Amino acid sequence: MSTNSHSGNDLREVKQLGMWASITSLGYIFWLVGGMELVERIAYYGVKASAGLYAKSPVSEGGLGIDLHDYGIIIAVWAMLQTFIPVFTGGISDRVGYKETIFVSTIIKIMGYLTMAFFPDFWGFLAGAMLLAAGTGVFKPGIQGTLVLSTKRENTSMAWGIFYQVVNIGGFLGPLVAVHMRQLSWDNVFYACAAIISFNFLFLLAYKEPGKDERLARAAKVKSGEIQQEALWKDALHELKKPIVLYYMLVFAGFWFLYNSLFDVLPIHIAEWVDTSIIVTSLFGPEGTSNGILQFWLGLSNDGTKVMPEGMLNLNAGMIMTTCFLVAAFTAKYRITTAMLVGCILSITAIMLVGVFNAAWMIVLAIVMFSLGEMMISPKKNEFMGNIAPEGKKAMYLGFVMLPQGIGWTLEGYFAPKLYQIYASKEIISRNELVSRGMSQTDVDAIPQGEAFMRLVDFTGMEAQPLTHMLYEANNIGMAWYIIAAIGIISAVGIFIYGKWLLTMQRQQAAA
Repeated sequence: MSTNSHSGNDLREVKQLGMWASITSLGYIFWLVGGMELVERIAYYGVKASAGLYAKSPVSEGGLGIDLHDYGIIIAVWAMLQTFIPVFTGGISDRVGYKETIFVSTIIKIMGYLTMAFFPDFWGFLAGAMLLAAGTGVFKPGIQGTLVLSTKRENTSMAWGIFYQVVNIGGFLGPLVAVHMRQLSWDNVFYACAAIISFNFLFLLAYKEPGKDERLARAAKVKSGEIQQEALWKDALHELKKPIVLYYMLVFAGFWFLYNSLFDVLPIHIAEWVDTSIIVTSLFGPEGTSNGILQFWLGLSNDGTKVMPEGMLNLNAGMIMTTCFLVAAFTAKYRITTAMLVGCILSITAIMLVGVFNAAWMIVLAIVMFSLGEMMISPKKNEFMGNIAPEGKKAMYLGFVMLPQGIGWTLEGYFAPKLYQIYASKEIISRNELVSRGMSQTDVDAIPQGEAFMRLVDFTGMEAQPLTHMLYEANNIGMAWYIIAAIGIISAVGIFIYGKWLLTMQRQQAAA
């Protein structure tokens, strides 16, 4: 591979400062954009975490009353817009200015939340989701571009680790806000999120764009004709065609398929096959807990006897929120691609565990392992792209980070629920069981969607938990998860090869 294929990309890996030296070297602009990201994420996850519940909730309860097929359409459109818009808007931030794009994106996002509140139907929620996706797509590159320009190569590993930790504080608090608000009424969720993100206007008053003089100087040279500037889409396409960027897209798409299946499919799996009351019994005894504070922070049911699926999954954000800086300090010692490969292997192992076991504590272990893997990959992807980006194209390259995410999330959004439906759907398994036990196909077909298992409970006279265990043992529930893990393994092999190739290029660049 000739060195000119990555001309302009700085592939050096710089020795990182120690943990405390890195933290103290971060300036006020870094902490300011961290605060803005935190506010934006609380609002975002407030809606994202409860979107499926809102979609399924009947109109009589203030929900959308749509089926999951229609909900899938909304999520697919949301995924595509949110992940592909930054590929082109990233470059706008570099040229127009980060403060301006952050301001505009906040207004777009407020409009999205209010649209969801004012129009509680399929089209209203789709329009709101599209506005939210567009706003997020414009918001991200401006924030992340600021972060790159307000840090040095010596502290980027720690900076991205802390930034990712802040994101997950938002990811942890958002769902808890939504749970509280939706018990009042669904539209309160959207009004609360619109109000929360409005705080970013206050942060913008104190925001000063780093590298603004250089940006204005470059713009002046473009205006005078001293520098020729390509059309933005052509410029983005030119950078995307570089092998170093193109191969990155391909090898990481598989990981993002794996990653999103945890959030889109695992809650359904937990709700259908995992008895989470065992966790509450282990911690508080057979009666559970009536402590409202514990019920809130642990995501328990209102009677305090079991962990809700969202509560189980919130362990992911909770872990990252409290330990990401430690993982960042640990992985700073290793090459970026090595850390990302280990992270991918941990995540694959976690998905395999979900397939093999349905014991509640094993699912907890799987979520813990997955979270460690995620902490090794997610902050590193931004650090990697920020480092290799040519001068004046930092935000554009950070927009590219979203591409493999977009490919993986869009494909997962379509295929992972389908895989689950084929191998693990309790509804379908219950219907088949009713037929095999002598109920006529006509009677089975007449059962309303979502009620087959309870009908099976009545038909057999068995209690729900032993019946669930029997169905689990009789069917290959784990197969959906093994297929998802296999996609992750292909990605891990790709990351390994990519890391080796990158190392060869780094040596070429050093020799040149």
